[in-house]
Amino acid sequence: MEEMESNKGCRRKRQHGGLVTMPFIFANEACEKLAVVGFSTNMISYLTTQLHMPLTKAANTLTNFGGTSSLTPLLGAFMADSYAGRFWTITVASIIYQLGMTSLTLSAILPHLRPPPCKLGEQVCQEADTKQLAILYASLLLGALGAGGIRPCVVAFGADQFDESDPKQTAKTWRYFNWYYFVMGVSILVAVTVLVYIQDNIGWGWGLGIPTIAMFLSIIAFIGGYPLYRNLDPAGSPFTRLLQVSVAAFRKRKLAMVSDPKLLYQNDELDAPISIGGKLLHTIHMKFLDKAAIVVEEDNFKQGQAPNLWRLNTVHRVEELKSIIRMGPIWAAGILLITAYAQQSTFSLQQAKSMDRHITKSFQIPAGSMSVFTMASMLTTIVFYDRIFVPVARKFTGLERGISFLHRMGIGFVISVLATLVAGFVEIKRKQVASAHGLINSHQPIPIPVFWLVPQYSLHGIAEAFMSIGHLEFFYDQAPESMRSTAMALFWTAISVGNYASTLLVTLVHKYSAGSDGSNWLPDDNLNKGKLEYFYWLITLLQVANLIYYLICAKMYTFKPIQANIKEISDSKESGVELAIKV
Repeated sequence: MEEMESNKGCRRKRQHGGLVTMPFIFANEACEKLAVVGFSTNMISYLTTQLHMPLTKAANTLTNFGGTSSLTPLLGAFMADSYAGRFWTITVASIIYQLGMTSLTLSAILPHLRPPPCKLGEQVCQEADTKQLAILYASLLLGALGAGGIRPCVVAFGADQFDESDPKQTAKTWRYFNWYYFVMGVSILVAVTVLVYIQDNIGWGWGLGIPTIAMFLSIIAFIGGYPLYRNLDPAGSPFTRLLQVSVAAFRKRKLAMVSDPKLLYQNDELDAPISIGGKLLHTIHMKFLDKAAIVVEEDNFKQGQAPNLWRLNTVHRVEELKSIIRMGPIWAAGILLITAYAQQSTFSLQQAKSMDRHITKSFQIPAGSMSVFTMASMLTTIVFYDRIFVPVARKFTGLERGISFLHRMGIGFVISVLATLVAGFVEIKRKQVASAHGLINSHQPIPIPVFWLVPQYSLHGIAEAFMSIGHLEFFYDQAPESMRSTAMALFWTAISVGNYASTLLVTLVHKYSAGSDGSNWLPDDNLNKGKLEYFYWLITLLQVANLIYYLICAKMYTFKPIQANIKEISDSKESGVELAIKV
């Protein structure tokens, strides 16, 4: 094992990594996705049929779980970037996730951990009691905490295996994100087909037990790959550095700005642990933060000594904060796409349950498996994008990526708008057939093929292949190198806020669309009596407004300039200034 050391306190790099590490890393992520998707995709059926929750309560439970699972990555990223490093954070988080999955599986197997089955002819079934719900929520919490350590670290840890300073490997970093999402998509595809079929036809014990066992095996595989990994040691709390810059800038808020940015404080030795790939250069935006790098007499600064970082910071550290702030508006734009996407596991699934799902007389598609069309379209789009679209686009744009990640995200937003627009028209068709057969007030299946839902599911998959992967690329590329776990956490936090926004939107629509005659856009008992198409079109209008907002943000966005250390074949190094777009 060969190590490179910079100055004191500098992160060390083990000279391994590359493609040989991918099976170990992807195995962990695939099993985590198999577990969480195998649970969440069909769980609305479990909550309503096994725990007898009302539909809106079950839908909100799922979106809250999804939101929490996507919020905890902030904690996991903090631990990885500050103290534990990505490898150990993933390892410990996987064990916590294993405990949650084991608890959830036991609750599905043991009869006393769920309410008794509905008796024939009963109109109202007994709901799960407080103890049974407590076990459910505890299992979900452990799962959310485990996901918080896995999600932000696995994608960044995988990208770390490619040395960005090596010209031979820079292209592999951006391509890695396509591979990552493809492996994740295959895992989800297995979950929404094989696992959902097992849950519906064999039992929830096996349906949850299989991903629990898979998760256990993935932990062993991931730890087994340790000697091969390229590890970066944590460089200290990124949040502390951001706070130090903010405090220093506030303390010097009354100072006049220096006439020449070259007069601002720089210290390559101090910044070495957090700038292995290169240091950030000064930008003209947010000049009030530059005051944190102005040297004044009160700083008691002496050459050769580290300054008090609560009073004086380097340009690199100031630019770290600027980079995070600049990413904020683009981050926010991704929230509504997740809100639209979340409806697939709630109301779209309920639509599927009410339709004819038979392929043959004896076999019908489980409602929870309808998302197979989302995954299939996403996987197909990823392959098309990587093998056909990028090479063709590269000839016109000259960019290694074909198009920038901002353009990729924009295409995804447009397709997502089409997805919810189409969903509204399909719902109108579904209710027209129900009305024609006198089934509006009935819970019987409506004689309309479930394949009418394929367009909306497929469009969501295509939109995700463009927008979500573009979002990942954006966060990894534009974040300061010492904050990449944190940047991945921002990606998952957008998913979290999107799920919570879905919960809020469903709750508000359910409350304010209620009529005095008992009508509601989103009824609890019978979807045929509602106005689900209005709900879909409301989301469509919100997405149109969001698209306009995104286009403005993308137009105004400033890419971070970085003086990169480029590794030559002979291992000599030279520095070059580049915009950190890597396209």
